[in-house]
Amino acid sequence: MRSGELAKRSGVSPDTLRHYERLGVLARPRRTASGYRDYPESAVARVQLIRRAVVLGFSLNELARILKVREQGGAPCRQVKGLLDAKLEALESEIAERVALRDELRRLLSDWSAKLDGQRGGEPLHLLQQLTETTFRRRTERNLKS
Repeated sequence: MRSGELAKRSGVSPDTLRHYERLGVLARPRRTASGYRDYPESAVARVQLIRRAVVLGFSLNELARILKVREQGGAPCRQVKGLLDAKLEALESEIAERVALRDELRRLLSDWSAKLDGQRGGEPLHLLQQLTETTFRRRTERNLKS
């Protein structure tokens, strides 16, 4: 099948297919007599595998290394699992950081609401100044606990 059909069936652009080829995650197809790329039917499944792996956090370079080992008859299963373990750990760390940030924002909003409720005659409350002071203070406290 030609690159346009493969692109359509797999949900990517022909440019993406050429990029995958350059990186080695998609095998270079044979060429027709007129020079068109002619992909095998199995290329659809390969592109779907690539897209799903990227969604899960694998980089194209990681995939290229893994797929090369597999195509040379190796079994990169432990390497794949190790990479996924690291991705999960990084995601869990990012989630914890986001939850801490959310909690900090909730505290700030609560503080600011109380200040605004007690505001007299439109006096400036310097909320942005409080933001930098509070953010710095809380981050410093968190770093000291670590």
